[in-house]
Amino acid sequence: MVEDELALLDKSINEFWNKFKSSVSDTSCQMMALRDTYKDINKAFTEKLSVKLKEEERMVQMFLEYKNEISRQNKLIQEKKDKLLKLTIEVKDKKQELEVLAANIQDLKEEYAKKKETISTAKKASEERLKRLQESVDLYKERLGLEIRKIYGDKLQFIFTNIDPKNPESPFMFCLHLNEARDYEGISSSL
Repeated sequence: MVEDELALLDKSINEFWNKFKSSVSDTSCQMMALRDTYKDINKAFTEKLSVKLKEEERMVQMFLEYKNEISRQNKLIQEKKDKLLKLTIEVKDKKQELEVLAANIQDLKEEYAKKKETISTAKKASEERLKRLQESVDLYKERLGLEIRKIYGDKLQFIFTNIDPKNPESPFMFCLHLNEARDYEGISSSL
């Protein structure tokens, strides 16, 4: 566009020069000087305009490069945002799992404490019962000379002494066996 304007201006100047040359012959030298001056000014202007155009092209190129870089950076930012969102969701899920596990652990601790208390109570009751049984066994041993033996075939043999006042060392015994119905059966006895 600038070159077209320059060509049009050059043409107009040539036409003016030809008209002027025919009408004024005396001042032709002065006009030549003016024409040369105009051409020099026109050449300087063209060079300045060319430099400006090159600068504008370089600025447009830089603008496009910056625009592409901004677009690339925006994509990277979006990818990082997406990754951060995924990580945030994963952390939230892990927190929920941790809360569930903590609640389960608390429930298990409470259940363990209850079972421990139940076991402790049962143990105390068993110890008390064992103590009473031991006292009874000791009493029977002392008074009746009781001795209990486990014999072949999962049988229990009860031996009593101190039954016959005339012969306190004389043994009396019987055997018991637990049948399939979980009832005791007397198997043998000797008096």
